[in-house]
Amino acid sequence: MKKVYIAGPLFTKAERDFLEEIEKLIKELGFETYLPHKDAGVFIRGKSSSEEFFKKDLDAMKNCDILVTVLNGNEVDSGTAWEIGFAYSKRIKIIGILDDTRKPDNELLNPMIVNSIKIVNSVEELKRVLQEME
Repeated sequence: MKKVYIAGPLFTKAERDFLEEIEKLIKELGFETYLPHKDAGVFIRGKSSSEEFFKKDLDAMKNCDILVTVLNGNEVDSGTAWEIGFAYSKRIKIIGILDDTRKPDNELLNPMIVNSIKIVNSVEELKRVLQEME
């Protein structure tokens, strides 16, 4: 069974809800998932260890087949950008979902992101691309 690491900003309830929606879809397609805020625990400064969170995420990334990232927002989340770079260096397949209406043109993203991943513009398109990878 292929393993999918799901990356994206997780600082608001809405961000976490969107990641969980993506996780549900991926599981329904038969993939195993790793979702940092569920599987490593939410890092809360002063209440949990950022080092432990980092190590769990890194181990999961080293063992995944596919990285699915959320690219929404004014800028790609810095942690997500790091995860993309790491996955790219390990030749892990990367799919980025960008359904943010403020960015109708993928060229508004950093060229390092645009040229290292497959970008989809909806959850439905993500589903189609993942089905092709089964």
